[in-house]
Amino acid sequence: MSDVTTERMLRISDSAAERIATLVQMEGKPGMMLRLTVSGGGCSGFQYGFNFDDAVNADDHLFEHNGTKVVTDDCSLDLLDGAVLDYVEDLMGAAFQIKNPNAKSSCGCGSSFAV
Repeated sequence: MSDVTTERMLRISDSAAERIATLVQMEGKPGMMLRLTVSGGGCSGFQYGFNFDDAVNADDHLFEHNGTKVVTDDCSLDLLDGAVLDYVEDLMGAAFQIKNPNAKSSCGCGSSFAV
């Protein structure tokens, strides 16, 4: 039997990369990255968190698309593996959205999920 390792992945859509780049430019700090976290709580059990950071910690994973960087910690990546970070603008407003194949259900607002 051979050992097969699969690399965990988080994809970033073009629209998310563009929006992150715009926000970083507005902050005036070119080294900033979007930090995506998953924590306990929210309507469905887990919730997504978004903030900007300029540090990569020892247990972080860095993903890049079109020069835009997103960082997430190892535990969060376990729950985000295979997900797509997107930025959507519609009649309801504009927001980052996570299309997460690991989520068995999510709340109506899309900010929390259950596995």
